[in-house]
Amino acid sequence: MPYGYVIAQIHVTDPETYAEYIKLVLPTIQHFGGEFIVRGGKSESFEGIPPGDRNVIIRFPSYTAAHDWYHSSEYADAKKLRMSASTSVQTIVEGV
Repeated sequence: MPYGYVIAQIHVTDPETYAEYIKLVLPTIQHFGGEFIVRGGKSESFEGIPPGDRNVIIRFPSYTAAHDWYHSSEYADAKKLRMSASTSVQTIVEGV
C-alpha cells in the first residue's frame, strides 16, 4: 500500500504560538502512525516563489491515514494554533 504524505510549506508569523503548536502536534501524528521525514532545515527553491520559509513532510502508513489525521478531532486544537501562528500551503500526496 502506498504511503500518504502531508507536505507543508509554512511561513511562521507568531513564533511563540507556533512553538505551542509543535508541542501539541507530535502526539496526534504518532496516533495516526505518522512520522516526520522533513521538519524545517536548510532548503533552496529552484523555481517560483515558495509560500513559506519552513518545509515539513510527514509520512503516514496510507493516504487515508494522512487524510484522517488532518481532519481528526485529535488534531483540531493544534491545527487552530498553527493557523493562528502561520500561513501555509498543506497538501496530501500518495507516494512510495
